Amino acid sequence: MPSQGRTDAASRLLAASPDAVFAALVDPGALMAWLPPDGMSGRALLFEPREGGRYRIELRYQDAAAPGATGKTTARTDVTSGRFLALEPGKRVVQSVEFESGDPAFAGEMIMTWSLDPAPGGTRVTVTAANVPAGISAEDHAAGLASSLENLARFLA
Repeated sequence: MPSQGRTDAASRLLAASPDAVFAALVDPGALMAWLPPDGMSGRALLFEPREGGRYRIELRYQDAAAPGATGKTTARTDVTSGRFLALEPGKRVVQSVEFESGDPAFAGEMIMTWSLDPAPGGTRVTVTAANVPAGISAEDHAAGLASSLENLARFLA
């Protein structure tokens, strides 16, 4: 796939082993407990955590927590689907992500890579999003990625 769009990244040191972080990335219950950024909740609609496996998740804006927020799929939801491109236990998860949206600003395949590097005190988790759709502002994406990493740190504490 030719590179398009921009690449966003965020990183955080977590007080957990690479194996514990990996498990939180590939278990749908765990993922939905920490992935939704502040003001959102989530549910896994389809989840096949194996190379080539598919997934589909829905993130929903909580009315009181995100007044005026609008979703990419419906007024209150963001639905994404994709495939697991690589699963390396304790090391990384690579997945394709496509938004279900009628707005061309959210079209295209984004590639998300979750890299897990052992570090003093735990694991350095770096999430890189390549080919970010133009409809996602850099500021909103940075805030969402940071929120998800903070949630993951709390989940694993």
